[in-house]
Amino acid sequence: MTGATGKLGLIAGGGELPHAIARRCEAEGRPLYIVRLDGFADVHLERWPGATFGMAEIGGILKALKHQGCVAVCLAGTVSRPDFKRLKPDLKGASVLPGIIAAAAKGDDALLRKILSVFEAEGYGIEGADDILGGETLPDGALGRVMPTPEQFLDLKKALHIAEKTGELDIGQGAVVCDGLVLAVEAQEGTDAMLARVAGLPADLRGSATDRKGALGKAPKPIQDLRVDMPVIGARTVEMAAAAGLAGIGGIADRLILIDRQSIIDAADRLGLFIWGEPRP
Repeated sequence: MTGATGKLGLIAGGGELPHAIARRCEAEGRPLYIVRLDGFADVHLERWPGATFGMAEIGGILKALKHQGCVAVCLAGTVSRPDFKRLKPDLKGASVLPGIIAAAAKGDDALLRKILSVFEAEGYGIEGADDILGGETLPDGALGRVMPTPEQFLDLKKALHIAEKTGELDIGQGAVVCDGLVLAVEAQEGTDAMLARVAGLPADLRGSATDRKGALGKAPKPIQDLRVDMPVIGARTVEMAAAAGLAGIGGIADRLILIDRQSIIDAADRLGLFIWGEPRP
């Protein structure tokens, strides 16, 4: 149980995370209203109460949250940075958009903090996805039956180091290393696209289903607000890492959200990948 009370307003982008949050609220009997961001939120989120809004319809979103009696909001799911010139803001959106655009020029983290401040100024509490999901984050050590070899562990350590360093520059949250060579760094395309890119590399640079090598490391940006945009993996991440020939996935303990822990373990054990949680420094 999360221990949270009061109706939650879920600002939903794409991917699996909004679904996991909605299912958890449903299971715990917590009232929920979903703001489905147009062009990003999955159509299947329509099974829960909510409505679809454009990204710049801030006034409409705030009005709906108030009308629905929400006391807190959670921002979850993938959202690509928009072309601000193409947005169609409502009156409230037009008043805050200049500040959002100015924050965006400083990087994604500044942008997210600015967006959070809009909701906080209206009196809403901000809840992190990991809190709502009841602490379903990566534990220390191995998750599942597979253990990394010493060589694979070195690759993971380097991948996490690269992810942390690129995070300091507000670039991304992930990296792939194989035999000590950096194969890919995550930027705006996201983890799935990065893993697909690794799968397309020459076979001699990466592992295979019969000779798995290398690792995906995911780490939060040092300056980011962990209430939003904490790194996430699900069973699909495991499947795509396996398709890229990787030996495993790792992250910082308590700093990587697991979407359906058991499905991740099942996929990793079936495909022969390790899942590793590195203790927090």
